[in-house]
Amino acid sequence: MQETTPAALADWVGREENRADRLDHRPTAALAATLDLAPEAVLAEGVLPPLWHWIHFTPLTRSAELGSDGHPARGGFLPPVELPNRMWAGGRLRFLRPLALGAEVERRTRILRCERKQGRSGELVFVTVAHSIAESPSSGDGPAIEEEQDIVYRQPAPRNQSGQRPAGESAPDGADYRIRRVPDPVLLFRYSALTFNSHRIHYDQPYTTGEEGYPGLVVHGPLTATLLLQAYRQTHPARRIERFAFRAFGPLHAGETVDFCGRDDAPGHSELWTDIGGRLGMRAEVDYSLPATTRAAAFPLP
Repeated sequence: MQETTPAALADWVGREENRADRLDHRPTAALAATLDLAPEAVLAEGVLPPLWHWIHFTPLTRSAELGSDGHPARGGFLPPVELPNRMWAGGRLRFLRPLALGAEVERRTRILRCERKQGRSGELVFVTVAHSIAESPSSGDGPAIEEEQDIVYRQPAPRNQSGQRPAGESAPDGADYRIRRVPDPVLLFRYSALTFNSHRIHYDQPYTTGEEGYPGLVVHGPLTATLLLQAYRQTHPARRIERFAFRAFGPLHAGETVDFCGRDDAPGHSELWTDIGGRLGMRAEVDYSLPATTRAAAFPLP
C-alpha cells in the first residue's frame, strides 16, 4: 500500500457521508441478551440505552471488498493508511435526548482530523470522525446524540524478551464500586455479529497472535466501553447520562479478569476505569443529572 503522506491525509479532512437506519426492537433485544440482561425488560423502557446505537449504522460491505484483516478495504470513507493495526482508541459523546425504539434515524458523519504522530511504540496515525444522530430529521428536533470517535493506526506493539507485552499504566485506587467480569470468546462473537464487525482480532486466534501481535483475542473497544457504562448504570440507576468520554490505554483480552470501577469526584461528574489485574485498560468520565422525580431502572443490570 502506498504511504499516506501528511499532505495526502489532509485531503480527507472534511469528507462526509450520511446513513439511515431504523432502531428495530430485535437488535436491541439481541444486545440485551448478549450483555446478559432481560430483553423484555429493556424493550419495555421504549428507548435505546446509551451507547447501544453502536449496533446500528453498520457498513454493509461485500465480502469481496474486505481487507485481509476482515475490515473493509482501506480507501473508502476513511483514508488508506498503510500501518497494519487499526483500533478504536476513544471517543466523546453527548446524549441530548432519548432515541425511541422503532424510530427512523439518520447519522451524519464528517472527518474532522487526520494526523501522523510519533509515539513510544513507533509511528501512529490518528483519524477523528464526528457523528450527529437524529430521529426523523424532518421533525426539526435536532440531534439526539453528538459523538466524536478517535481511530488509531499503528505497527504491532513490541513484546519484551519473555514474549509478553510491556507493563502498562497502573489502574487507579479508591473505587466506590467494582463489578468483575471475564469476557469470553462467545461474548466477542455475539457482539461482532450484532455490529457486523468482521475484524479478525475478535474471533481468529491464529491471526490475532501471528499477524497483529496480540497475546489473545481482543475485546472490542466499544464493547468494553458499553460494559463500563453498564456497570455505572447498575450502581446509579436514577442518573441520566448526559456525557460520556472514554480512552483506551491498552487492550483487554478474552479470558482476562477485569474489574469495572468507578467513583464520584464532583457533583454531576464521575470517573470510570477498567482494572485488568492492576493494569489500566480504559478510562472514562461521565457527566450526569438527576431527574426531578427519580425512579429505579426498569430492568436490573448485572
